[in-house]
Amino acid sequence: MSYRLYVRPVPPFADLESDPGAQVYNWVLVDASGDAQARGLAQLREQIEQALGQNALENVLLIGLIPGDEALFCFADIPAKQTRYVQQALPYAVEEQIAQDIDSVHLALGNRDEAGFRVAAIDHGQMGAWRDLFSHWDHTRLEAIYPDAALLPVTEGGWSICLDGEFALMASDRGEWLRMQSANLVMFAQTLAIPPSEEVVAEVPVTIYGTEAELEQQQSVIASLQGSGRLVVRQQQLELMPLELLAHAHYQHACTPINLCQGSYSVRVDRESPLKPWRPLIAVASVWFVLQVAVEAGMGLYHQRQASQISDQAMAIYRESFPQDRRTHAGNVRRVVEGQLRLAGSSGDVEGFLTLMKFTGEQYSQLPARDSVTFNSINYSRSRGELVVDLHADNYDKLSALRNGLAGRGLEANIGSVVNEASGARGRLTVSGG
Repeated sequence: MSYRLYVRPVPPFADLESDPGAQVYNWVLVDASGDAQARGLAQLREQIEQALGQNALENVLLIGLIPGDEALFCFADIPAKQTRYVQQALPYAVEEQIAQDIDSVHLALGNRDEAGFRVAAIDHGQMGAWRDLFSHWDHTRLEAIYPDAALLPVTEGGWSICLDGEFALMASDRGEWLRMQSANLVMFAQTLAIPPSEEVVAEVPVTIYGTEAELEQQQSVIASLQGSGRLVVRQQQLELMPLELLAHAHYQHACTPINLCQGSYSVRVDRESPLKPWRPLIAVASVWFVLQVAVEAGMGLYHQRQASQISDQAMAIYRESFPQDRRTHAGNVRRVVEGQLRLAGSSGDVEGFLTLMKFTGEQYSQLPARDSVTFNSINYSRSRGELVVDLHADNYDKLSALRNGLAGRGLEANIGSVVNEASGARGRLTVSGG
């Protein structure tokens, strides 16, 4: 019988490099019929392995769930159909949607719909740490790693929300996912009321999952969503932890998540190599290769020195034209220049709402004494690709720090309509794709 082990790390997260054994997890074991056979809360890896060993289970498929805000969702409009050509074009198709060097990002390809290919983007360093955390468990074999919010069951034509302590997991029927603080759900009421397509609809369905205690605790937030006008809110009470809802939705194919274990992080690299019969020939070729490298080592050092000089010359020319740019280096100068040329000639492709909101929230969380900064309203213009936030702070320096943080991530951020009041400063922050 085939078993699946769904494992979800519990915050606060341990240092994944120096002390991964201190990390605790929520977990649920599902059998081939989809029934939960065992579960655990806040347990160490060795305790989970011990539970599998006591039940004489081997080769259990391990599915790791990471926080939804660790991976960014985006679309890639690529006309090609063959996987080889899609993979080649993928970095260029999503480059302008990601506010960091595309070479430092791992891209995982999902299904294709009318908007294009669904893509998950995650920092290479973070992906490597998560893969190491879920690899080489006793009695298991790593099958997939997913953003947790991506496993929410789809609500047709609307959104699904799962209350998870101080956080809320969100997913739309287009495959988008988001993880945010539950208290901020009210700010998203108007955004959730916008239908996911250009069709004119009278109502947008929203399904809220949560335990009885969490639904009761968040009644004021739920009432605000219900009172927004176009949202039809339906509550679903959970008897157990949210992880079992995610595991059930995944087993029943009620969601279409993107497996992050692709490319260099594919789990297939852990299995027996198909090149095993050719290992003697490979060994001979390796010896020849080492000798060849030794002979040409001198030439290699010479060419490396020449390449370094040419790179320095190219960067010197670039610095003359862009003296303020300190992030560009010889390794990505060509891509940066090509991106600037595409941006100058483009018709206005912009960051999506979720991306702009993610980075705005990230910079807000880094503000000192952020409780003194309040968001009065949030508006998003799809045609202009702008997120407009009306906010208030106890002084203008907080507003300026928020703007500078966004600009530092490569976004276009401006503050207008500043009004100094007795209680502080009020202004309007406009954020776009940069």
